[in-house]
Amino acid sequence: MRVLMVAPGTRGDVAPMAGLGSKLQERGFEVAVAGNPAYESVVVSAGCEYRELPGSLTRIIQRGAAGAEPAVSGLIESWRGLRTYMDQAATGTLAAAERGADLIMANSVAPYAYDVGEALGIPVIGAHLQPVEPSAAYPPVMLGSARHLGRLGNRLIGERVASGPAPYDAPSARIRRELGLPKLSRQAADRRRRRTKATILHGISPTVLPRPADWHDGLTMGGYWWPPARPEWKPDSSLVDFLAAGPPPVYVGFGSGAQLDADLALEAVRLAGARAVLQGGGVQEPDAISVEDVPHEWLFPRMAAVVHHAGSGTTAAGLLAGVPTVCVPVFTDQPLWASRVAALGAGPGPIPFKRLTAARLAAAIKAAVSTPSYADRARVLAASIVAEDGVAPVLDALRRVQSM
Repeated sequence: MRVLMVAPGTRGDVAPMAGLGSKLQERGFEVAVAGNPAYESVVVSAGCEYRELPGSLTRIIQRGAAGAEPAVSGLIESWRGLRTYMDQAATGTLAAAERGADLIMANSVAPYAYDVGEALGIPVIGAHLQPVEPSAAYPPVMLGSARHLGRLGNRLIGERVASGPAPYDAPSARIRRELGLPKLSRQAADRRRRRTKATILHGISPTVLPRPADWHDGLTMGGYWWPPARPEWKPDSSLVDFLAAGPPPVYVGFGSGAQLDADLALEAVRLAGARAVLQGGGVQEPDAISVEDVPHEWLFPRMAAVVHHAGSGTTAAGLLAGVPTVCVPVFTDQPLWASRVAALGAGPGPIPFKRLTAARLAAAIKAAVSTPSYADRARVLAASIVAEDGVAPVLDALRRVQSM
């Protein structure tokens, strides 16, 4: 079976799909991953075929300085940029599918893949890294808030958000027109998939987010989809020497969606009395060093604690490492994962990026590294997560399609 994974977004969206694709190929499937050009090497190194989705999301979603509220003009510009990006991704999805596929797996921001599949006669199943299904168990992730609205409120507001406008609505409608499909809104298509209990796979750990009781039978969750291993990778000697020169440091990095303020991070770790490994920033000091592309699975277990934006993949890597986590969520699903880390006892309460200061970050770091229960809970969670099998539900779904 030829499987096409459609993964618009950043590295955090592409890497888990590439890792899953690698596992599927070991079991006899042929896997291609469609993503932006910046992540071609991630796909190819996993042994999967790369197919291009034009564009780049990083600049569009990136927030400004920590502690600042986003300007209305900036939000409007981001919306326009997202719509253009999704339009390019929809066109790229059609081209990728036309190159051949027996099944399409689409992430949560690629609903146009269902339209492409309908036109080309290719079955499509969802492959999500975020719980976007309306549920009483959590607030809607697209609100970018972890504020619990009560079980009824979570469900009702989640349904409202799901039926509201999104940047991929117009691209989906365009694709349907161009392919001669009957008019069908993205919202109506979503509702139809819920009524028919369509299969949507989730690369999420049930240890971290227990499967909600109100999910229908087609929504599956078995564990994380881990990025592909990089056995050829070796750390730079300067990083090895830095780690050996003192006690375990604290990692600080905010992913693709926020700029790292190296001065703020350095001030915070110094106030906390810690050493630091910073993701970017060009720092090379006795008690702090900057890194660029270092695999989280290698780096995080060597840290005293990790400070990050609470993206789904980075949160997973931090929990798997069994070290305390300080979350600084920026947008969308990140506040949800940040709240889960705190609720599970693996770190202190999150600090929203727009409220981040050196003093607040220092207090959180100090609490993370000096509170034994955080490290204890992190180790317990790691043992549970490593025992999960996120690939099994995917294999079951693919075999069902094969047998049809």
